[in-house]
Amino acid sequence: MKNRNQALAALAVASMLLSGCAAATGSVSAPSAVSATAPSAASPEAGHTDSQGGGHHGGGTSSPGATKDGPSDAALMVCGDQPMDRLTSILNLKEDPHTINDWANNTFTCTYHLNEGALTISVHEAVDKASALTYFNAMQALAKDATPIEGLTNLGFPAYETDDGSAVFQKDAFVLHVDATDLPATIGPENITRNALAYQLSSTILACWIEHP
Repeated sequence: MKNRNQALAALAVASMLLSGCAAATGSVSAPSAVSATAPSAASPEAGHTDSQGGGHHGGGTSSPGATKDGPSDAALMVCGDQPMDRLTSILNLKEDPHTINDWANNTFTCTYHLNEGALTISVHEAVDKASALTYFNAMQALAKDATPIEGLTNLGFPAYETDDGSAVFQKDAFVLHVDATDLPATIGPENITRNALAYQLSSTILACWIEHP
């Protein structure tokens, strides 16, 4: 309860970054290919599902862990309405970008194909919070030029960013990674930096996970 209250307070401070997390209709389909291999710091590509417009999905549970049948509802949300709407708003896109999603090594990945390059959002689902933190710490140790995100801007969770445009947060059994490294240094009509884009999308997703526990 204490961590939840701290996170909610931090999100209030960061409210200008958030577009809200309204429940959405429809659903995102999980990929048909499911890997039963152990987690690794870099998840290999598996089978994938193409979707025009990224699909749609409302909020889901925040700490179920992965199952052999596929990703949780909360993990699927990274390819759903909220991040898609936030992305199209920030970049002033006229239509939703094409997306591909896959599930491998207990990691659900959604790739947004923008004209400027690929934006990848992934969620690694560990068996529990301690395992997720271990995975997060390993990612941070391996990341080049990783800088901890501290104070209210980390929204109450372990977090770090890299100079080339990645933001990584650990919440409960999840490790969220927004990877904008394939994009130019600045993007969109407001010339937002790829680091700021990665952070804002992370904030949107975390807000949904808190609002819909």
